[in-house]
Amino acid sequence: MVAEENKLCIECHTSQSFTIHNDWTGMDETRLMNPFYILDTVRFVDGVHGAFQCIDCHSYEYETYPHNGELKLEPLMTCIDCHGGDDTYASYQFDRVEEEFEKSIHRELLGDQFTCSKCHDQHYYTPTARTSSSVKEIVEYSNNMCLSCHDNMIKYQLVSDKEKPQLVQIHDWLPNQELHFNRVRCIECHTVVQDSLMVSHNILPKEKATKNCVECHSSNSMLQASLYKYQNLRLRSGNAENDSVSSGEVYSGSFQFLSMNNIFSNQYYVIGASRIPLLNTIFVLIFVFTVAGIVTHAIFRFLKK
Repeated sequence: MVAEENKLCIECHTSQSFTIHNDWTGMDETRLMNPFYILDTVRFVDGVHGAFQCIDCHSYEYETYPHNGELKLEPLMTCIDCHGGDDTYASYQFDRVEEEFEKSIHRELLGDQFTCSKCHDQHYYTPTARTSSSVKEIVEYSNNMCLSCHDNMIKYQLVSDKEKPQLVQIHDWLPNQELHFNRVRCIECHTVVQDSLMVSHNILPKEKATKNCVECHSSNSMLQASLYKYQNLRLRSGNAENDSVSSGEVYSGSFQFLSMNNIFSNQYYVIGASRIPLLNTIFVLIFVFTVAGIVTHAIFRFLKK
């Protein structure tokens, strides 16, 4: 349900067009709404800021219509403006996040032009990494943040005058590229993992991104260090007695994490090894029956002689 105070704003900003009185011609004119200013009310209400008034973040002068054109120059509020130093949100560690963000390549190259809103849309943001019971959903949500700019020429040009990155070509070194894109978060390779933070915000320069398969496919790997934060997935889903998590849910294919226990008992995928329990059992049975067959054959040959 949209807050009563926001209904006038929403009425206009969910329409494809708007009507304005042209003082020059003395006539009412209907014009197309900028598509970037059209809100999805369902996503807005479901977001963490859905109960806020629009003027909590935007200038109160927006209550006057038509809006003063100079309001477009109004600096947008950042997360830290509201959440910094607030004990209510201490568990989210916004101040730590801000410190990590200040070290990132985004901040280094773009300074104040790059704010939280470049990745986190304040109208629709949901803390999926904290609330979802599906790792697959967490991966998709996280990667869509990156792709919303790095795979979108229009948004990319807001912060750069360079040609849009060609993601497929840039990652042509990565084996099974599509699977990695679908099952592994971009930040696993492009950030410095911080065990005490849910999500690292220190985005590294591309030259420092992880390109060594062993760093993820090995014991004490970077990927394991990141995944441990989702240990409580089974608690969120209310399925504490059944530890199993579908391989389709948790980085299927190259990463055969078949249960959350596998992640925490050093039974993760290691290069050259199979972490599919069923296959392990089949291989053991084949080996046992092979040895038994050889021994039986040898015994019968001995007795026949």
